[in-house]
Amino acid sequence: MRNTSLCYLMRGGELLMLHRVKKSVDENAGKWIGVGGKFEEGESPEECMLREVGEETGLSLRSWRFRGIVTFVSDEWGTEYMHLFSSDDFCGELKSCDEGVFAWKSREEVLSSLPIWEGDRIFLRLLFEERPFFSLKLRYRGDMLVEALLDGIPIEI
Repeated sequence: MRNTSLCYLMRGGELLMLHRVKKSVDENAGKWIGVGGKFEEGESPEECMLREVGEETGLSLRSWRFRGIVTFVSDEWGTEYMHLFSSDDFCGELKSCDEGVFAWKSREEVLSSLPIWEGDRIFLRLLFEERPFFSLKLRYRGDMLVEALLDGIPIEI
């Protein structure tokens, strides 16, 4: 089991998205995702998120919101507990990343046309709807989302 953090940086109606195209072995290869990564020993979810945002983007967050926990269960990649954050209060200069290419994308483009994980569409909608803190469990078979539970209750996928 892995603990990770993921943060969506928001600017108006846009999100900073990372197109994962640079690593040779990457469970997110070809997908667009937010900014994040794995916990280091002794880190809290917030410390991990702040470190990853700084390392990957060069930006510093002035404030953020802890939005939820997403449990990914995959027959290929195992189980991951992702701590989900968002921020619209940051400063600095965006730098290039060795994991992919950054681009600001509209909410509509992210949800409708970018290649993202199907479960990401679920939690992104929850973020956009300003849903209070939530727990989302997503079970995948390969790249296919086969089950989703929101706060322990099955939802339609």
